[in-house]
Amino acid sequence: MRVSSLAAAEQFTTKDGSAIRELHHTDAQSLAEATLERRSATQRHHHKLTEEIYFFLEGGGEMEVDGETRAVGPGIAVLIPPGAWHTLVAGESGARFLCTCAPPYSHDDTYFE
Repeated sequence: MRVSSLAAAEQFTTKDGSAIRELHHTDAQSLAEATLERRSATQRHHHKLTEEIYFFLEGGGEMEVDGETRAVGPGIAVLIPPGAWHTLVAGESGARFLCTCAPPYSHDDTYFE
């Protein structure tokens, strides 16, 4: 059994600008905690191969996926299909969320406008 601790996970910045701490990274998928500071945003991007799910834990903001924008916050899950352009603008309290990626997150599968 592989068990990971958020406290022991090293933080790094993804290519789109969010700070993440990866809990698991296998050949098939990855799971990470991501954070954005208040009023900051990820750079709008897409992944050719990767499907993502964001599950919001604290804070929130405005999430845009392929031109559709919605308010997001604790308890909300957003599915981001492969190829879908997306960005997150954090609100006044910032945003903390879990991010699953299948296949796992890769800088090489992150594309900008």
